[in-house]
Amino acid sequence: MTSSDLGGDVPIDVARSVEARFEKKLVMNVPDRHNDKLHRIMEHVNDDDDLYGLWLAANVNAMERLGMTDHGPVHVKIVMNLAVRLLRLLVDAGIQPSVVTTYEMDVHDAEVVVALAALLHDVGMSIHRADHEGFSLFIAQDKLRRILPTVYEERHATIVRAEILHAIIAHRSGGAPLTLEAGIVRIADALDMAKGRSRIPFSGGSLSIHSVSAAAIEGITLEKGDERPICVTVDMSNSAGLFQLDQLLREKLKGSGLEPYVEVRAKLGEEEKPLLTDFTL
Repeated sequence: MTSSDLGGDVPIDVARSVEARFEKKLVMNVPDRHNDKLHRIMEHVNDDDDLYGLWLAANVNAMERLGMTDHGPVHVKIVMNLAVRLLRLLVDAGIQPSVVTTYEMDVHDAEVVVALAALLHDVGMSIHRADHEGFSLFIAQDKLRRILPTVYEERHATIVRAEILHAIIAHRSGGAPLTLEAGIVRIADALDMAKGRSRIPFSGGSLSIHSVSAAAIEGITLEKGDERPICVTVDMSNSAGLFQLDQLLREKLKGSGLEPYVEVRAKLGEEEKPLLTDFTL
């Protein structure tokens, strides 16, 4: 799987009015592999204009008001597909999700957990950047109480909801994932690092090591590793991209529980692409 398979080629929404923004509504989809629960969940997600409005509001706060990277529909769609792909690579290697080992549920339920946690992990940004992970919890709680009963009876819906909320809060800085699924969402969030995510802040003159290093990432590839279940290959056009790996991905990987399963490789093109011509403090 490459970054182009994840929904990242969708243009960033620069429309202004509510109506115009919704006209560019992005469809959330992920290969369901005959997972009927996941398929039905996605149908409910795509029918929820309230949820889509929250993603738009989160992105307005992040990109248009704070000059940060994308935290809206494109970001959460990419993270969802990365998370599901990571989970499937681990399962293919014989590693069982926490809902399987703890509750005797199945892999399809684990896919629901990581997909919904990925989609809801940043909705709190619609309120504020500060403590947005905490704000995401109470917004997600309400959404999950509506969505999960459409595919689960009450007892199982409660457990799945708890696992999703844990995965959401564990993606924050210093978060300590207690489940495989939470670790997966934490890493998937960090892997959305390709240049498209920083297009508006960087091209708009928001110059920092964060925006410049993100602009240096051409794409990522997720595949089965030679020595570990997962190999992440990061293609860079400039060595500034190493900041994304060393300072951001490394920190997310540390304590995620996925350290023994993931190998990361960086590939730099034959010639470095210049990103800056001038910089003034």
